[in-house]
Amino acid sequence: MSDKTIKKEILNLGSLLDYQQGSVVSRALINKDIGTVTLFSFDKGEGLSEHTAPFDALVYVFDGEAEITISNEKFILNNGQMIIMPANEPHALKAIEKFKMMLIMIKS
Repeated sequence: MSDKTIKKEILNLGSLLDYQQGSVVSRALINKDIGTVTLFSFDKGEGLSEHTAPFDALVYVFDGEAEITISNEKFILNNGQMIIMPANEPHALKAIEKFKMMLIMIKS
């Protein structure tokens, strides 16, 4: 769903993307100059290596369990929990168990 086809509808986060064995899957829901909303699914053991982003980002875990490291501090998040990753701080994500998350990045 691109920002040009946004419809007024009720969506179930869990059904918008599936798990794929040995993979990280993403689906952009909103992609605008001022920010993005992207869903991700991670198979167990998969992750994103340490990186930085120039904008604050909010991660909301809506299924499973993840380890999120921000500036060398580890956080374990479970279904229904969220964390803010501050701009310019190194962060990484790893699936302790398979998990799904929504990433909201604000660019202005």
